[in-house]
Amino acid sequence: MRYSQGGGLTAERQQFREELRLKAAERFAQGEASSVIAKDLRVSVRSVQRWRQTWDEGGPRALRSQGPASLPRLSQKQFAQLEAELAKGPAAHGWEDQRWTLARIKTVIGRRFHLTYTIQGVRKLLVRNGWSCQVPARRAMERDDEAVAGWVKEVWPCAEGSRRPVEPGSSSRTKPASP
Repeated sequence: MRYSQGGGLTAERQQFREELRLKAAERFAQGEASSVIAKDLRVSVRSVQRWRQTWDEGGPRALRSQGPASLPRLSQKQFAQLEAELAKGPAAHGWEDQRWTLARIKTVIGRRFHLTYTIQGVRKLLVRNGWSCQVPARRAMERDDEAVAGWVKEVWPCAEGSRRPVEPGSSSRTKPASP
């Protein structure tokens, strides 16, 4: 996610960027070159050119902030309900194992709130609300260390195959015995 700390720009950062655009608009009215404005405001020339085009079409008002690009579709209250559903575990929702996947969370959101999210949308929603990917802290109870050790000793050497034979090589790209 581009803005992992909350899913977007903070209000202060949004305000700062709007002020930059409005400063550029004042200088557009004075007829200054885009490269000079970009250097003074420490932004790219391409950004200033985009701002100038927007300013030409709609004036300084067009450079004002439009607010966040999108609002979360689940409210905070609904997300709290989703967290309660997730706390019940996957078995309470019909899955046999105890793994929450993004696809399963997407299904729970669809069933509970009648909203459709993409897998990436679910991931962004969770990250925005402080969730992260979890990796099991310990090994599975079903793991048989003796069987793994036996497999490593007996099966893996056969599966790995032999490496190139160690023999004197040739710098020629053709086979030495070729006619």
